[in-house]
Order: sequence, then C-alpha cells, then structure tokens
Amino acid sequence: MKTMVTGSSGFIGQALVRRLRQEQFEVFGLDNRHSAATDHVYDILDAERLKEVVQKLSPDFLVHLAARTDLDEKHDLAGYATNIDGVKNLIDAVRLTPSIKRAIWTSSQLVCRVGYVPHSDTDYNADTLYGQSKMRTEQIVRADNGADRDWILVRPTTVWGPGMSAHYQRFLRMIQRGHYFHVGTKPLWKSYSYIENIAHQYIQMLRAPTDAVHGKTFYLADYEPLDLLTWGDSFQRAFKARRIPHIPLTVARALALCGDAANAAGLNQVPFNSFRLNNVLTQYTFNMRPTAAVCGPLPYTIEQGVTETAAWLEQL
Repeated sequence: MKTMVTGSSGFIGQALVRRLRQEQFEVFGLDNRHSAATDHVYDILDAERLKEVVQKLSPDFLVHLAARTDLDEKHDLAGYATNIDGVKNLIDAVRLTPSIKRAIWTSSQLVCRVGYVPHSDTDYNADTLYGQSKMRTEQIVRADNGADRDWILVRPTTVWGPGMSAHYQRFLRMIQRGHYFHVGTKPLWKSYSYIENIAHQYIQMLRAPTDAVHGKTFYLADYEPLDLLTWGDSFQRAFKARRIPHIPLTVARALALCGDAANAAGLNQVPFNSFRLNNVLTQYTFNMRPTAAVCGPLPYTIEQGVTETAAWLEQL
C-alpha cells in the first residue's frame, strides 16, 4: 500500500514513517525540509508543484501532518497559512489523484482551549491563533467532504517520547538535574500520547473499515490518562535523580508572578510564569473509547515509554 505522509520530518511524521516502513508500507515522505523520513522536499503552499508531485506518486493513502504548530503568532491568522491555504491546496491535489482512497487530516486538541470539553465535533472554543487555524483545517475538510474520498479528522493531544521538541526536553532536563518541583500533592490527570502509540493509531486508522472511520473525528492519545506527578516521578527514578519536591500552590503562584515580572522585563529565559503554572494545573482528559474501538490495544505502556525516553535523552 503506497502511503504519502506530509510533514514527514516532524516529530510524529518521523515516527510514523519509520513504523509504516517496518510494517511493509511503501512510504513517500513529503516535507519542506530534509530528513531521513523525507523523500520529496516540497512546500504545500506551492499549489502547482504539490498537485504535480501527488499525482505523480499516486499514493493509495495520505496522512497529512504538515503544519505550523507553535503558539508564537499573536496578531495575524495568516501566519498559519500552512494550516489553512496548505490544506486547501492538498484537498485540490487529492481531488485530482484518483488513486487516493483515504486521507487522514491532522488537527489538534487546541481547536478547544485546554480544559474545555466540546459537546460535538464542531463545538469549537480555540483561545490561540494556532487553535483557530486548526479549526479552519477541520472546516475546510468537512466543507469539501475530504475531496470525496474516505476522510478522517484526528486531534492529537500532547505527544511525548524520543525525538520530542526542545521545550519538552527542557522539562525532562530539569527533572534530571533536580531543578523541577511538583505543585501540590493532588493528581493532575492529562490525556497524553506516547509517540509510538500515536504512530500505531495512525496506521490502524488507515486499516480500519470505512464505516468505522469515514467522516469521523477522533482524539489521539493513550487510552488511560496519566497523572503528571506520577509521570514526573517515573522520570526521576529513571534518571536516578533526586526526589522531586512538592511546593504549596500559594508558593507556586508567588513564583509565577515573579516569573511574569522577569518576562516583562525581557528575561524570557525564566521558564516559570503564570502561563506555565496554568498549563500544569489544568487537567484534561478525553473519551478515548471511540479511538480504542478502532485502533485496538496500544503497543507501549507509560512505563516502557518513560524507560525509552530517558535512555534517548541520556544519549543526546
């Protein structure tokens, strides 16, 4: 089965391409930058070249991952053109390529603000321009009926594991060096996804019967939420670092205000502020039963993921 993966140089893209190849898929990786997982370097904002390469390769399946994923844009949705115009271009390319039977279109949990539980697939509540751009991704796919092919929308949550971004590496380095602290002692439940598990879910979505997935929206995460405190302690043990201390919420709020003041003064390297504290404290869990029904058991436990991630980080 010939499968095209856009965004193949990204965190999820590299893991997915590797796993597809292990499972004997013929894979074409497409990205705007080179990597071992990328066979064709194109920008999906170049509509004509995109149409040419998709038609030439004539894949059976498409997994669309290419996106701008940071939250840095504060003023203009046009900064996320890849997530809007790029999707329009890819829809047009799919429509012109009769070999494509199914496409998975990647959105984000941030089509709704963290902590908000939507009442339907089109109940949006984005509080960032990035989230709004991913809302437009979904609206474009729905409005065009996925170019009249089998189509699936997926919303990954926070993804972790070997290869993860510098931001999450800093979090783990703080634990490794004994600089991290827990806020309070109560569990903080979050739907996170280990990288090998989400790659598995994408592949199972490609293999699923049409009536189980066509026109549906799925969250992608491990089926059981993890407790941030327990997860952090697991990394502490894997690193053989000092035990993570707990500080009261009142102290954490005071430290966050100090971080806000430092950031306002231009000291952006200060990592702890009110924004970070709110992210830590906000719990979010999703109903993963529909995803589990399609994708079946996951290959990795959280403990296995921690072991592999800690070993990877220590080799960097």
